[in-house]
Amino acid sequence: MEVMRHDDRMSVTLLLGGARSGKSRRALQLAEAAAPTRTFIATAEPLDDEMASRIAKHQADRGRGWTTREAPIDLVEALQQTMQPGHVVLVDCLTLWLSNLVHRDRNVDEEVRRLLDALALPGELILVSNEIGLGLVPGTPLGRSFRDRQGRLNQAVAEASDRVEFVAAGLPLVLK
Repeated sequence: MEVMRHDDRMSVTLLLGGARSGKSRRALQLAEAAAPTRTFIATAEPLDDEMASRIAKHQADRGRGWTTREAPIDLVEALQQTMQPGHVVLVDCLTLWLSNLVHRDRNVDEEVRRLLDALALPGELILVSNEIGLGLVPGTPLGRSFRDRQGRLNQAVAEASDRVEFVAAGLPLVLK
């Protein structure tokens, strides 16, 4: 799927990696180097104490100079309201967003199509996503279905992205 760009200065970077690979830290570094005006779009929800603690740590890691928007479901609307030339938006992460869509019985294919269309908005966009297809085959049909959807989402976003990096042990490897 080819994405039409509204602004030649716009760019999309996708960072992939496993859990605790350093992809979020890498995304912060790229965003802070890219523009002084930055928005963090968070897709996580604090559904338990452990997740609330993780979210608080991520917020503290961001420090000054960030505006935060919560978008566990309505990611496209958040992008439409935030993306603009000279501004960088960091979305962390697509995996949680996909999980939220699945758990709320949303039309995943339609939401992914809408996301791909939104990648043509002006500004700089950094997306973080988990690469979950490198491990064992999930033991349940729901787990296998989610792994497959995540893999298809990552492939579609990677194809539409200008730059793709895989992060392992805190080290980025440029794929595209």
